[in-house]
Amino acid sequence: MRVLVVGGGGREHAICWKLAQSDKLTKLYCAPGNAGIADVAECVPVSAEDIDGICAWAKDNDIDLAVIGPEVPLAMGIVDRLAEVGVKTFGPNAKCSQLEASKSFTKSFLARHNIPTAGYKEFTDKDELLANVGLYGYPMVLKADGLAAGKGVVIPENEADAIEAIEEMMGAKVFGSAADKIVVEEFLTGVEASMLCFVDHNSIVPMESAQDYKRIYDQDKGPNTGGMGTYSPSLLFNEEIEAQIRERILEPTLAGFKEDGLDFQGVLFIGLMLSDEGPKVIEFNNRFGDPETQSVLARLDSDLLEIFLAVTENRLADVDIKWKDDKAVSVVLASGGYPGSYEKGKVITGLDDVDDDVVVFHAGTKFGENGEVLTSGGRVLAVTATGKTHDEARAKAYDNAERIKFEGAYMRHDIGLINRR
Repeated sequence: MRVLVVGGGGREHAICWKLAQSDKLTKLYCAPGNAGIADVAECVPVSAEDIDGICAWAKDNDIDLAVIGPEVPLAMGIVDRLAEVGVKTFGPNAKCSQLEASKSFTKSFLARHNIPTAGYKEFTDKDELLANVGLYGYPMVLKADGLAAGKGVVIPENEADAIEAIEEMMGAKVFGSAADKIVVEEFLTGVEASMLCFVDHNSIVPMESAQDYKRIYDQDKGPNTGGMGTYSPSLLFNEEIEAQIRERILEPTLAGFKEDGLDFQGVLFIGLMLSDEGPKVIEFNNRFGDPETQSVLARLDSDLLEIFLAVTENRLADVDIKWKDDKAVSVVLASGGYPGSYEKGKVITGLDDVDDDVVVFHAGTKFGENGEVLTSGGRVLAVTATGKTHDEARAKAYDNAERIKFEGAYMRHDIGLINRR
């Protein structure tokens, strides 16, 4: 099969890396790809958000299956457009993609189908929101309704910080139009965890669990990022919690999709808070999480391409998805200054010094004029190691991450440890 993966980050590198292992694959492309993806796929110089360009290229190059990585082209309706030109696509259509593109859409869905989540209220007027500062007490959870590259959540600890955050979000427009509507939520206590699920019209099948680390600094301090590392499986999960998630969240979600006419095909990412009252949904995303994908796919023992095909053909229930017993840890190397402003174009060294059984997934890289690998994003690399135990995988990931150098490189040092608020 001729397969096109759309995107150019660490998630797409992990997807391409796993697809390249399939016996069903004859040719793998990635648009636009990056310096790491170039090792396993032919990179196509078309932006992931150039919907017309992607559709034309896929049609002209007889693509059998397109796989959409990022959320923005999904929200732009790329799946619907590719269907119009006869290209089978793994990913939810535009209607379903509202589950990530609009926080209020998801909160309404959760409330309508009695799926546990935080209490919430929506605001489109800044003055009205300022008049309701501290609505649910502090910390106060402020979420930009639209897409904000994983950074649209602000959690001020007091009234002064909340007022400043509201002014920045709705006044200064630091998240652009994404914060024209803000969802204020009750602050949930507990520990965050992530669950990725394959979904077709008839089934929702959870992948192995993972824990993400969103804050930039150790011990979950500082501003939110797109994710500074993950490990899988989560040490927080047990059979009781997994049963609660299936009964209270997964099954009602699939039933809700059917009731609401949401013909979801793809990956549903569920951000969870494991609270004293049981698991609650923090957010839905419409695609593989990043960097959860790097840890989770490192443990997949089945043919990813076969799973993708089964989802697009609504026969997911017929596929026996197998996982390795090994544990996985992914440590992100980020540019200095991220998630704020940062410099690009720094030369990366040490990529050839990592162990053979460690995978360095590229998130923000490009080739320089002389073929050297340069930084080109906030999150640059995700060093992913597996081992028989969490401690073994964690030690291996950090040992190898330390071998990679670029000016301003930064990483958290507590990935793989359980952090409680």
